[in-house]
Amino acid sequence: MMVDFKEKFKFLFEKIKKIKHIEIYLAVGLAVIIAIMYFTTLKSPENGTSTEDDNIDATFSSSQEYASYIENKLENVITTVKGAGKVNILITLEKGFEYIYVTEEETRTTSNGTIVTTATVVMVDGKPILQEEIYPVISGVVVIAEGAEDISVKMNIISIIQTVIDIDSSKINVIEGY
Repeated sequence: MMVDFKEKFKFLFEKIKKIKHIEIYLAVGLAVIIAIMYFTTLKSPENGTSTEDDNIDATFSSSQEYASYIENKLENVITTVKGAGKVNILITLEKGFEYIYVTEEETRTTSNGTIVTTATVVMVDGKPILQEEIYPVISGVVVIAEGAEDISVKMNIISIIQTVIDIDSSKINVIEGY
């Protein structure tokens, strides 16, 4: 059995020796393996702008907490814009969170023939069942940036805000500060 293994190994070794430019293939293969290992173990920076919890699926206890979250995210992104410098952002909200709960409707006819429909909130263990949570509507954004005197920086900031929070440019005010 050992002799059979040695013969197979010798045959494989001879076959590999016949391949032209085997060193190049091995180098490319090794580079691919190293690249895969590097990118799979790469961690995002602690203070970076991209993490797994960047989604707005976070739970907020108030509208102000939500606004602060968006302000911080925008500040982190906008401060990386070339020429923006130091940045401060204020977001105003049109209204707070809106909650829609699961309801049951009951329709009945009264003795005088009128139809009455009543809706009651469905409760489970004494708590209402949340059907939908509507996030606050952003009514305006003020950005104070060191580099806002440069029109290209200003336009980049407005573009970023429009992309991130889908708000009309007329509701965004970027001014020079600091």
